[in-house]
Amino acid sequence: MKYLLWLLKAAIFFTLFAFALNNQQTVTVHFFFGTYWLAPLVLVVLAAFVAGLIAGMLVMVPRWWKQRSTAAKLSKTEAAADNQAADSASPDPIPPTIHGL
Repeated sequence: MKYLLWLLKAAIFFTLFAFALNNQQTVTVHFFFGTYWLAPLVLVVLAAFVAGLIAGMLVMVPRWWKQRSTAAKLSKTEAAADNQAADSASPDPIPPTIHGL
C-alpha cells in the first residue's frame, strides 16, 4: 500500500510537470487602466490557484475565530462546572478494596 501511494504521488507530479512543460508559451493578462502582465501560462495558472486559496482562507477566517471563541467559552464553562461538582461531592469517598488479603 505504501508503494502504491508513492506511485500515485509520482504520477501526479509527472503529470503536472508535463503540463508545465507543454504550457510554456507567453500569455498576456490584461488588468484595469491598460496595464498587463506577460508571463508563461503555467505561471498564470499557478498564480490564479494561489490567489483562490488565499481568498478562500480569508473568507473562512471570521468563522474560524467565532468557532475558536465559542470553544473557549464552552471549555471555561465546563471547567467551572467540574470545579463546582468536585466541591459539592460527598465527603465520604468509597474506600479502596484490597484484593488478595
